[in-house]
Amino acid sequence: MAAAPLRLAPSILGADFARLGEEVRALDEAGADWIHLDVMDGHFVPNISFGPDVVKALRPLTTKTFDVHLMIAPADAYLAAFAAAGADVITVHAEAGPHLHRSLQAIRALGKRAGVALNPGTPAAVVEPVLDLVDVVLVMSVNPGFGGQAFIPSVCETIRRVGAMAAGRPIAIEVDGGITVETAPEAVRAGASVLVAGSAALKGGAACYAANIAALRGAAEAASGAWA
Repeated sequence: MAAAPLRLAPSILGADFARLGEEVRALDEAGADWIHLDVMDGHFVPNISFGPDVVKALRPLTTKTFDVHLMIAPADAYLAAFAAAGADVITVHAEAGPHLHRSLQAIRALGKRAGVALNPGTPAAVVEPVLDLVDVVLVMSVNPGFGGQAFIPSVCETIRRVGAMAAGRPIAIEVDGGITVETAPEAVRAGASVLVAGSAALKGGAACYAANIAALRGAAEAASGAWA
């Protein structure tokens, strides 16, 4: 089977929130494949970011995939709001609620691509019972809640195990946390097909976004030869 197309998904968590619309446009023009939106509630993770109204306000500014990562608990009550706001992919954490199967069914019923996220300490086997309901498995390579953290190398084994379980299914394996030109090849060689990059993509401001994204893309392409 051909390798999955690789995608770069800059996270707007490290963007200038006073100019968020301009930042999204700049990332689009700089070559982002997806726009990653980290939603945090100050409860499931120790930080607060933004909600569906911000997603709705940003949606008209780009046609790129909105990859909405819900680091909130509970998540089910908010799925419809994020779907209506314009999310394309909605990812919930396996650790965030007791009924993962139901949450993923609800996302699919809203007409959206469903994702499940795993914290670094969560075994890959947790996702096996729900693989028929997911389009994306997001492996956290840092503990969620803050940008700028260092990549945890042991998650590469989780990526490999998820890839083995998902073999033959059209599931993207996404990696989020500490992705740089040095760590992107590790993630790709382990089996990642979507790379979330925050600090490495946004460093230096909008004038540097295209060069940052090109450097990350080049590092990943060198590791896989399969960028599409």
